[in-house]
Amino acid sequence: MNAIPTTHDAAGEAALDRELKGLIADVLGLDPARAEGLGADSGLFGHLPELDSMAVAGLLTEMEDRLGIVIEDDDVDGEMLETYGGLLAFARAKLADR
Repeated sequence: MNAIPTTHDAAGEAALDRELKGLIADVLGLDPARAEGLGADSGLFGHLPELDSMAVAGLLTEMEDRLGIVIEDDDVDGEMLETYGGLLAFARAKLADR
């Protein structure tokens, strides 16, 4: 697990962004440059063919492992997986709760 800062400063936000994009690239087998190009409005589930229902489970498990968070079944909804920005906001909120 990498030490992701839980502060709301620019360095912490940048570290979380890098970690999440790296995680997406690893789990989905994306070219790192493609993952790095994800922006807040970039579509994820339903937009990336690599992110199917089976890959969602792997992505969430890897997020738990790398970020040191716990994701409950009730936490998962379409909004958090719709865009990269939604997933980033979800990860940020889970880190703030730990």
